[in-house]
Amino acid sequence: MNDISQRVSSHFSEQFGAKPLLVRAPGRINLIGEHTDYNNGFVLPAAVDHAIFFAIGKSEDAARCSLISLDFDARYDFDLAEIEPLAADSWQNYILGVVAEIRQSGREVAGFNLVFSGNVPRGSGMSSSAALECGTCAGLNELFGLDIPKVEMVKMSQMAEHNYAGVKCGIMDQFASMMGARDQALLLDCQSLEYRHFPIELNDYSLLLCNSNVTHSLASSEYNVRRQQCEAGVSILQKKFSNVSSLRDVRMEQLEQVSEQLEEVVYRRCKYVIEENLRVHEFTAALTQSDLEKAGRILKSAQQAMRDEYEITCPEIDFMADFANAHADVLGARMMGGGFGGCTLNLIKKGREAAFITALNEAYENQFTKEITPIQVNISDGVSLIKG
Repeated sequence: MNDISQRVSSHFSEQFGAKPLLVRAPGRINLIGEHTDYNNGFVLPAAVDHAIFFAIGKSEDAARCSLISLDFDARYDFDLAEIEPLAADSWQNYILGVVAEIRQSGREVAGFNLVFSGNVPRGSGMSSSAALECGTCAGLNELFGLDIPKVEMVKMSQMAEHNYAGVKCGIMDQFASMMGARDQALLLDCQSLEYRHFPIELNDYSLLLCNSNVTHSLASSEYNVRRQQCEAGVSILQKKFSNVSSLRDVRMEQLEQVSEQLEEVVYRRCKYVIEENLRVHEFTAALTQSDLEKAGRILKSAQQAMRDEYEITCPEIDFMADFANAHADVLGARMMGGGFGGCTLNLIKKGREAAFITALNEAYENQFTKEITPIQVNISDGVSLIKG
């Protein structure tokens, strides 16, 4: 056990007088493929060694549950018969949504107690919300012997975010948190859910996240607006091309054929998604060939497209990415995550991280009077039980 799992375990025992089941659920990075998942496209995420840790056990009252967040210093008690979403952005919604989805599937959940804490930075684009959902689902599955297949737990966790957190997210975040493997990314087809573990061998380079410390809320309207714009494009494309069910089915030449019927902003959103799917395949091919310079160029082009076509960056992120992409030790950098803040993902020469961070931080402070937070990540296994 590490310090965080020990802390949640001890707190659980103090509060509830019992020894809990312990679960680890990781955050994730996404190497390439942003906003393609809800368009049934392709993504290349990986679970990381930043995680949320859960202590969970059965309650003495079969109808009553208690949730304790050590990070928020908050407790929430509820009756299973009265589960409803709370106000937007409430951390409880991610857990309540999972409980509701499990029960809706016809499986029985009795009263339980849960304590959690973690080191996945919130609002950073590392999907602390998916970790919270997947860890809760896996914990309840084990606690009550529900025998839910892993992929079904992924889908339940995604629906919890749709129905309780109000974010119409794709399936990538939950899939990466649940199904990740050490030193391997997941090349995932978000339509068929076919996937394969993809070895990440960066040789003389490493992955460095730089947190802008500009937080975003995916429940804000902009995320769902992007989804609606993509759907608007698909509805027009379907009138001309009968085989189109989502943007993953569309080639650029098909988009050009209907461009005059599309609002300019809808055209740009669709163009971004179609080309981002191609970037996923180009990036995996570059890694297979150990062509890290090409991988870096793809990261740069993705950043430019997110800024100009999908318009999900912000001044701080643009500054950080531009700084990195002009730096001699960085092969490529882009924003990672839903947008409007969070982290940049940097493919950087090993041993040069500290000097780069110092230079970036000085420039960032001069420009925005705030600091970045560097996050060194290692690719890890997905959700797992901790043997105490």
